[in-house]
Amino acid sequence: MNGTASIPADMTAIGISQPGGPEVLTPVTLPTPVPASGEVLIRVAAAGVNRPDVMQRQGKYPPPPGAPVTPGLEVAGDIVAIGPDVDAALIGRRVCALLPGGGYAGYALAHADHCLPLPDSLSYVEGAAIPETLFTVWSNLFERAYIVDGDSVLVHGGTSGIGTMAIALCRLFDIRIFVTCGTEEKCAVARDLGAVAINYRTQDFVEVVRAETQGKGVNAVLDMVGGDYVPRNLQCLGEDGRHVSIAVLAGPKTTLFLPEVMQRRLTLTGSTLRPRSAGFKAMLALEIGRTVWPMVESGELRPVIDRVFPLADAAAAHARMDAGEHVGKIVLQV
Repeated sequence: MNGTASIPADMTAIGISQPGGPEVLTPVTLPTPVPASGEVLIRVAAAGVNRPDVMQRQGKYPPPPGAPVTPGLEVAGDIVAIGPDVDAALIGRRVCALLPGGGYAGYALAHADHCLPLPDSLSYVEGAAIPETLFTVWSNLFERAYIVDGDSVLVHGGTSGIGTMAIALCRLFDIRIFVTCGTEEKCAVARDLGAVAINYRTQDFVEVVRAETQGKGVNAVLDMVGGDYVPRNLQCLGEDGRHVSIAVLAGPKTTLFLPEVMQRRLTLTGSTLRPRSAGFKAMLALEIGRTVWPMVESGELRPVIDRVFPLADAAAAHARMDAGEHVGKIVLQV
C-alpha cells in the first residue's frame, strides 16, 4: 500500500447490531481497510445516506458478495493511500466516490475508476450527496430510458435524493419533469426546483399528466414505488414510452394489461446499481465525468441537502429518513 504514514490501524465505523430500526446502528471500531489492486483508500469527510442503507439495516438488502457489511454507498474525502496499479498522483486528491458499501466510516475503499474529482467550490458534504443519486438517475433515465432534450418524464418521490437530482438534471437538459410529492410543502419545493409537482394525496397523477401533456403522455417514467403504481404509470406514458423501475417500496408484484403494452409499444425495464460490475460503474463514471461533471464544476448542478448529522448520530439520520420528512439528501459528517 502506498500512502501517507498517518493512517491509523483502526477506525470508527457504524455497525448494524441486528436487523431492525435506526437504534441498531451503533459506532464500532474496525481495522482500517487496505486498498487492493485498482483501489484507493479515502479518508472520509462525509457520507451520503440512501434508501438502500435503510433496507440493509432492516435486513432486506444484504451487501453483494465481497462488499463491506458497513453501510454507506457514497462518500467524499481525500485519497490517502492507493493499491497496486493505481496512479500515485491520486494521493491527496479531493474526490467523491460511489462505493459497494463501507461509507459510514472514518476510511473507505473505492475503485479508483469510481471516483470523481471534487471541485474546490464544492464542500465535502455536497460531494457526498452526489454519486449514488447521480449514477442512478443518469444510468436509468438518460441511458436506460434514453430521454433527450425536449422529452417529458414522470418521477415519483419528487423531493427525495433521487427526485431532486432528477429535477436538476432534467432542468439542465431541457426535459420537462413531473414529480409526485405527499404534501403541499414538498410540492412547493419541487416547483421551486423546476418541476411540475403533483400532490398524490389530493390529486390523481394520471389525470394531471394526461391533462398537462394534452393527452400525449410522457416519454418515460422513473418509478421507485412498484405495486399498484405500475399500471397507473403506464397510463401516463405516451406511444413508445419507457417505464424504468428502480425500487418496489409499495410491493414487488403488480398486474398489467398486456394488450396495452403491445398496442402502444411500451417498454418495461429496470435495474439495481449496487450489484453491477466494477467495469460497468467505471464506464458510467467516465460518461458522467464527460457529460455531467462540467456542470458540477461550473456550479450549475448542486445537490439539495436536507440535514447533516455527525457520523455517531447515524441512527438519528436513519430515523429522519424513515419518517419521510426529508427534502433532498441526508448526509453524515465525519
